[in-house]
Amino acid sequence: MRTNHISTALGCLMLCAIPTQAVEYAHQEYFEHYEGTKTCLECHEEEAKTFFHSQHYQWRGESPSIVNADGKKLGKMNTINDFCTSPRANWIGVSTSPSGKVLSEGCSKCHAGFGLLPEETMTDEQLENIDCLICHASGYRRSLFEDENGQLARKPILWKNQEGLDSVAKRISLPKNAMCLRCHSASGGGPNWKRGDIEYVLSECDRDHDVHMAADGAGMQCVDCHAGEDHRVRGRGVDLAANDMPGVHLSCATADCHGPNPHGEPILNSHAKKVDCTVCHVPRFAKVDPTDMFRDWSKPHYSDELEKYEATIVLASNQVPTYAWFNGITRAQLPGSPAQRNQDGQVEMMVPLGNRLDPASKIHAFKVHRGRLPVLAEKDWIIPIVVEEFFADGDIDKAVRNAAKEMYQVSDPKYVWNDTIRYMGIFHGVEPAANALDCLECHGVAGRMPWKGLGYDEDPLAALLKRK
Repeated sequence: MRTNHISTALGCLMLCAIPTQAVEYAHQEYFEHYEGTKTCLECHEEEAKTFFHSQHYQWRGESPSIVNADGKKLGKMNTINDFCTSPRANWIGVSTSPSGKVLSEGCSKCHAGFGLLPEETMTDEQLENIDCLICHASGYRRSLFEDENGQLARKPILWKNQEGLDSVAKRISLPKNAMCLRCHSASGGGPNWKRGDIEYVLSECDRDHDVHMAADGAGMQCVDCHAGEDHRVRGRGVDLAANDMPGVHLSCATADCHGPNPHGEPILNSHAKKVDCTVCHVPRFAKVDPTDMFRDWSKPHYSDELEKYEATIVLASNQVPTYAWFNGITRAQLPGSPAQRNQDGQVEMMVPLGNRLDPASKIHAFKVHRGRLPVLAEKDWIIPIVVEEFFADGDIDKAVRNAAKEMYQVSDPKYVWNDTIRYMGIFHGVEPAANALDCLECHGVAGRMPWKGLGYDEDPLAALLKRK
């Protein structure tokens, strides 16, 4: 027994003596010290120039899919949404509670820059404002700090720790899921609040949540579908104004994905001609984190837990999508244009176009977000809200007035509150085929499809059975 103990001890010592292989990173030999974007520009100036023109930096771009764009470049920067309403009016700043808790850092927290507003004219200052590490460095984090002039700017949290910053800055790779999700999941004020189908869990989910992105599924990264050329991103959500690659249609039905006939059953392939894949394969959204389904800015609400004022927000989980026709074209409610209302009087912030007789249309799955926003009475124009001070003081009237002055140069606005509606495409959270909707979940008495709203007199299956 003594011999066995000695052998075991010697084996442990030998294992412990084996040197561990040092982790190597893509850029560890290319520079010694990271000194901001100018370090990246030494080798990647052309890449920075292409990124400068992308939607990820400009937050606006070509908008051929917005029927009323009239040739304008549109995007977050010059439109209004029904979440935090306008990044330009809420770009950067630290709102704090009486106890000193940071309430908001501004919309630029999710912009791939260090705090300057993106300008359309390229300058050295604008190129050096690009934060390459936010998308390309694993473990990178940043926050707001005052610069030498007392102005707020975003800096790496390790900006005073050169050795630590150098280590993080050399962990360069193509964007990983976690890097994309830290902005795309966090938008709207909380985890998954805005999109509904982009949850943090997608970075490490199982195949029952998303068969494409799960490690025990296809193990895909966001860039596998969305990466284009020259920092352009493929794909356009139904409520996005700009399109980085207007000539490229991102679809499950392309030849390099599932193709136009993905099923073994002809009846299912015939459905795929007019029903988008997500309708059957994403039966619900907000599966882990609840999502914001209604936001009423007319009713400020104080949160003791967050120590801040908020709009009255309704969160919900495990939501069944809303279904509507979509042909790739959207109508947007643009600033400075009279409000477009539906038959219920709701201002249509973003609505998909299409119908059952349109050969380009398919039935799609949507999250429908409802809200309540101010409207300039004399002009019938939607007004955004300057939310930074509102988070601290709850004065919604001041927040609306400041926004009217910022957006429309109106100093003493008369305004009313109006309900709003926005359609947002559901594309993520694709479940295994075994979890897809079966026939009677859409058809039949308890089916989820709003057949009359889709332009049918009755359930098409019921009509077919009557003819037989």
